[in-house]
Amino acid sequence: MCPLWNSPQLLKLPQKLPQSNLAKNTFKPPLSQRGEAFLFMNNALLIADSGSTKTDWIYVAPDGTQTELHTDGINPARDTRIYIYNVVRQLLASPLPSKGGVNNPVVQFTPPLEGKGEAVPLKRGEGKLSIFFYGAGCIAPFSQTVQSVISELLPGCSVQVESDLLGAARALCGNAPGIACILGTGSNSCLYDGKDIVMHTPPLGYILGDEGSGSMLGKTLLNGLFKGLLPQELKQAFCDKYDMTLPDIIQHVYRQPAANTFLASLVPFIAEHRAHPAIHDMLVSAFRLFFERNIAVYQHREMPVNCVGGIAQQFTEEIREAAAAEDMQIGRILRRPIESIVQYHLCGC
Repeated sequence: MCPLWNSPQLLKLPQKLPQSNLAKNTFKPPLSQRGEAFLFMNNALLIADSGSTKTDWIYVAPDGTQTELHTDGINPARDTRIYIYNVVRQLLASPLPSKGGVNNPVVQFTPPLEGKGEAVPLKRGEGKLSIFFYGAGCIAPFSQTVQSVISELLPGCSVQVESDLLGAARALCGNAPGIACILGTGSNSCLYDGKDIVMHTPPLGYILGDEGSGSMLGKTLLNGLFKGLLPQELKQAFCDKYDMTLPDIIQHVYRQPAANTFLASLVPFIAEHRAHPAIHDMLVSAFRLFFERNIAVYQHREMPVNCVGGIAQQFTEEIREAAAAEDMQIGRILRRPIESIVQYHLCGC
């Protein structure tokens, strides 16, 4: 029976794997070339929602039991094949509960078991595990790297690799048409027909776009503080909290990697002072800009705008106010999409 679309899922306690700096210069041959076997339960489902820093996985066993796991992030537009291979192996080594209560890895690497009265190892083409991987950077031709790595490590499985934006659309809209948005460190949006993305406004990244994102909010905050557009008491509160001078900020933004992540790291200050009229106005203006430059082009103001992401969840009130000012309405808001993506696939959509 298909679960109610927005019903909570009863998950087992997530097993947090260490966020490690995986060895990027080590590569082992495919396990199938080393005489090892691939064992997992029939008719299982494995869903991934991957960002650049973390990947959330939910394994759905044949009996419906769901277990959540976490690994390092995968972004094939940025990461090497060796790195992606090692992240997937990190998942495969993680324990999952069996019916008998004994923790087993997602995939057991053991000698072949034929003829011993035990489970027969998975052979290529006979897999019952369906894998759906949704991730940042998972667009052609980069998505093929993730596809080939998973298929190599789990031969015979059904593997689909799609963008995080399609994952967000399926989580937010299910099999109904709608507008889906991601508002997190970066921002993105699309018009969705209930199956595929039919129109997409390119976000252009934190330098040229990403309106409404955490990085853009941080950028707007710094601009307002140091150009004198925001009150002095806010600037003093910022300096007291972060103990950073203007040269420190320039160093972070222009001379160190991941400037977008640094800018987004300032969002807690914005949230702390969201009741201040100047910060409130800054937030509403930022989200209005997101609607003007990304959503209005879809020309479907009658459709609710659905959002997923930490920024969407944290600033729901300001987002609704901005939408109303643009003659739009907000639909579903989710902090993260993976539970609803699982529901989408369990419903057979």
